[in-house]
Amino acid sequence: GDDNSGRKVITFSCCRMPPSHQLNHTRLLEYLKYTLDQYVENDYTVVYFHYGLKSLNKPSLKWLQTAYKEFDRNYSVLPSPAFNVFLTISFSFPRYKKNLKALYVVHPTNFIKILWNIFKPLISHKFGKKITYLNYLADLGQHLKYDQLNIPQEVIRHDENLWRKQKGKLPPVVKVPPPRPPLPTQQFGVSLQYIKDKNKGELIPPVMKETVSYLKSKGLQVEGLFRRSASIQTIKDVQKLYNQGKSVNFDDYHDIHVPAVILKTFLRELPQPLLTFDCYDHILEITSVESCLRVTRCKQIIQGLPEHNYVVLKYLMCFLHMVSQESIYNRMTASSLACVFGLNLIWPLKGTTSLNALVPVNLFTELLIDFYSNIFSSRTVPGE
Repeated sequence: GDDNSGRKVITFSCCRMPPSHQLNHTRLLEYLKYTLDQYVENDYTVVYFHYGLKSLNKPSLKWLQTAYKEFDRNYSVLPSPAFNVFLTISFSFPRYKKNLKALYVVHPTNFIKILWNIFKPLISHKFGKKITYLNYLADLGQHLKYDQLNIPQEVIRHDENLWRKQKGKLPPVVKVPPPRPPLPTQQFGVSLQYIKDKNKGELIPPVMKETVSYLKSKGLQVEGLFRRSASIQTIKDVQKLYNQGKSVNFDDYHDIHVPAVILKTFLRELPQPLLTFDCYDHILEITSVESCLRVTRCKQIIQGLPEHNYVVLKYLMCFLHMVSQESIYNRMTASSLACVFGLNLIWPLKGTTSLNALVPVNLFTELLIDFYSNIFSSRTVPGE
């Protein structure tokens, strides 16, 4: 899932950890590193579900020492072994620390809070500001759409029990109001067809045209373009202006990352992904195609897109290819851009994208960017 800033969310559930004697802790450490490696090039968020950590499934101190050595830094013992491991991996190694913007600890025990206060003076102030304790799942909903997350039933039941004990009743059911009809000038959360119909048949949505144009003129050589987040309130304000049909001057915000985030947000909020649900399974199969045939296969998949989706995708990939050509300055290679845009271009019809899908999705996107001229050369659409 994503948090309210559009950052990818990684979850860790203690209740899913088997008894220590049954767990290969070396593989656990490798898995944690592998998971983080999928996201650390961009801003990301971690949600840590503490419930379910017991003496039976706590990692041993010996393994904790191994984890510390793996990341070449000594830390004092922190609140709980599992929490400790996550903090060690996330913060001991600069590669993981740099872009982690928030760590939410859900259902913390009093013991964790007390120990955290004891060791807080030893931790940097900047690091401490990233950690937020949340007593209930409902509190998590203020920061991200937790219904997108794969939360274990054990955690949900525990949350309900806490509510009964503290409040004497079950947590309130969040009533979702019926969706309002979109404004005639709406840009976010509506289909490409809707935007086209309301903009005199223009195939490229205004928000895409304006963000791409601005970034072409002022952002191509900005280091880390598309990797950084922007102020949540600023993004909401810009979205509101677009949805109301008002003009947006990105110079007013003095932050090149605002139009970059707006572009990613627009793609992510489409009712159907730009690459369409129909292409999802085909894209996941790209890793099973021989390397020398992958570009051809990408071309075949893209040829099957509806005309409107094809034109918009071609417009976007032309721009991203241009960005990648300036990677000596902006450090955004085709691979880096694919990690940012892949999950904003395709997702499954039901559920969320699994970890196993990241590699093929990112590979497919990287090929579209790297081989833009080849893949998009043989199909023309009237009006593009």
